[in-house]
Amino acid sequence: MSLIPRGSFFDSDRFLDDFWAPLRREGESPQAFFAPRVDIKDKDDHFEITAELPGVAKDDIHLTLHDGVLTLEAEARQEDKEEKDGKIIRQERRYGKIMRSFTLGNEVHEEDISADFSDGVLTLKAPKRVETAPTKRRISIS
Repeated sequence: MSLIPRGSFFDSDRFLDDFWAPLRREGESPQAFFAPRVDIKDKDDHFEITAELPGVAKDDIHLTLHDGVLTLEAEARQEDKEEKDGKIIRQERRYGKIMRSFTLGNEVHEEDISADFSDGVLTLKAPKRVETAPTKRRISIS
């Protein structure tokens, strides 16, 4: 199975995005799009993908599966609040569109993928296909 995240070093899409980054429109924040941190575990009967999505509401998370590619999209929104007692000196929290894609390969039973979201952590479980041994049978000649 190839559960290499599509946003990894080996992903050509990321390479091209990084290459063209200096040509972004003026005023467009480089943090407008970012990939969440994930853990990928190979369990006995399934793969487990865990993604950190702090500050994201469950209704703002969208999971799609198309041509063997599982895509996670979400949006972290910044609260609109006025600073009356001072100004922000440094802001390190990220806001904007979140996206991460994974190539599932042929080892995953795509119809049974499940997702759970709790305390800012999304957990996806992708059951493995049960491989059946090729059967041997005798063919009678008539």
